[in-house]
Amino acid sequence: MPRSCAELAPNAAGRMVPITVNGQSVVPFKGVGQYTPTGRKAAPAVRSCNDYPPDGNKVVAFVEGITGSSEQGIEGATAVPALSAAEGSAVSRDGSGATAIPTPPPPHLPTSPPCRLPTALLPAGAAACANAVEALKVALKSAGLRDGMTISTHHHFRNGDKVAVPLFQAAAELGARDLVWFPSASFPCHAPLIPLLESGIIHRIEGSLNGPLGDYCSAGKMRGMGVLRSHGGRWQAVQDGEVHIDIAVLAAPTCDPFGNANGVNGPSACGGLGFGLVDSLYADHVILVTDHLVPFPCVPWQIQGNHVDQVVVLDQIGDPAKIISGTTELTKSPDRLMIAELAAQFVRDAGLMHDGFSFQAGAGGTALAFAIYLKDYMQHAGVKARFIRGGSTRYLVEMLNEGLTDYILDGQTFDLDGVRSMRDNPRHVHTSPFTSYNWHGKGCFATFVDVVVLGATEVDVDFNANVVTHSDGRLLHGIGGWQNCLASPCVILPVPAVRDRIPVILDRVTTLCGPGELIDVIVTERGIAVNPRRQDLLTALKENGSKLPIRPIREIKQEVDALCGGPPAPPQFGDKVVAAIKWVDGTVIDCVRQVEIRGPAVAGGGE
Repeated sequence: MPRSCAELAPNAAGRMVPITVNGQSVVPFKGVGQYTPTGRKAAPAVRSCNDYPPDGNKVVAFVEGITGSSEQGIEGATAVPALSAAEGSAVSRDGSGATAIPTPPPPHLPTSPPCRLPTALLPAGAAACANAVEALKVALKSAGLRDGMTISTHHHFRNGDKVAVPLFQAAAELGARDLVWFPSASFPCHAPLIPLLESGIIHRIEGSLNGPLGDYCSAGKMRGMGVLRSHGGRWQAVQDGEVHIDIAVLAAPTCDPFGNANGVNGPSACGGLGFGLVDSLYADHVILVTDHLVPFPCVPWQIQGNHVDQVVVLDQIGDPAKIISGTTELTKSPDRLMIAELAAQFVRDAGLMHDGFSFQAGAGGTALAFAIYLKDYMQHAGVKARFIRGGSTRYLVEMLNEGLTDYILDGQTFDLDGVRSMRDNPRHVHTSPFTSYNWHGKGCFATFVDVVVLGATEVDVDFNANVVTHSDGRLLHGIGGWQNCLASPCVILPVPAVRDRIPVILDRVTTLCGPGELIDVIVTERGIAVNPRRQDLLTALKENGSKLPIRPIREIKQEVDALCGGPPAPPQFGDKVVAAIKWVDGTVIDCVRQVEIRGPAVAGGGE
């Protein structure tokens, strides 16, 4: 069989999927809840304190020019100011009958310069380096970097990450080849890694592929097969031994010399570090990279130094202002604001909004607007949530501060007000994909979030949904926590019926990411479709006298197709499978095939 073609077999969803991925046998999707894992969890090698510094100082390298002579006021320093009470996001009417949301002020930007590195915290043997690449080379050498290794990173800085690119540039200068990059997500800021993919330094990426890297994969240029997993699926893959991390390189906004670290303090504060937690627990070798070294102990610690091998100090590890990127900006589209309002009305009218309920809104612009409208309805009804599931935003933080919820349970912060809140408010709780999303565990939070509101690139008449490709077949987005959230008792997808003059409701989604049996409601500007499986929701709407425009999904599709001159032309796929899409249990639910790339990549990433 030619190298470009993979052997395929049908899965339970009727999709033809590869049965081997990068030389490893995989299990085709068997149906929701139909696959049961066996065996025991993976584990890193046993280590001994004999091999680590008795004084606990694991700093091996630092960038010259950032050292100082004292420990002057660095501990607890932060660049994230508090949210002003005058910067609220109350809902208002614009006089046209539609509900308008005030344009939020620009995100709070860091106001304090990076803190200097106290020389007293540096061990005598730490290497003084000219730049980040040289410092990371020291750590990679010590870690025993070899060809073919799997190197992992997290994405808490989103499009502001400043570690992954110099990391692989360092690996290239050390002569390593055929590396596997295992990020929790990649972003357009990682486009400089494309030459390293071209040259064979990086063999493949197993992680969400947003923007240019997704286009590169779609064009069939990546030497190995990409693998996209949900946030919970990434944890599952590591703990089940499906992915073995040789070296984890984790950016840490605040860290002590022993390796205890958090993301809520320091000039590069980004919030939680939960996406790097599994890496720290299971990797053979763990390197923490910080730009804010504090004396032991770093409190709170989100990553424990007992799992860490080395610490590297750079001048800057990330730009927190770019946490807000891609789809994590509030929509300004009148149509999409109307969709968000309809979704909030549905939650109210279906009786899902009540004292003690819980909800999660995704990172897309429409889902962010939904949270603002829901806040308004909750205030009018005197309803208080027990918890809100993050990713957190300024809008969820406002609800916490105003007493509309007892807690935010937060897996990542999507803006700097979320960072500040996680740092200062004990009711804003840091969580990880293990507690929230891992399907191969003894339960997870996702199953008891009452309502989740998420985005999608496509849906179909059977309520299946796609979040990774567009109708042209291009792989431009990641899965994030989207699949994991489908475990909620009520899943609502607010999506435009038409996007860029192309219908979003299809007969069959281009790439299957979520089975229709788990998706309950699709909200568009042309009406709301309720899954026929959810007669209980339709009954509740009727009993509560709702006036919402409930319509069959096929009727909405027919109307939109007529408006657009018919359904979109199907993408022109080649034979080569360029990426596998994993389901939450590690089975393969679909795959992405090579397409001819036309036009620039869309900067994605609502993860």
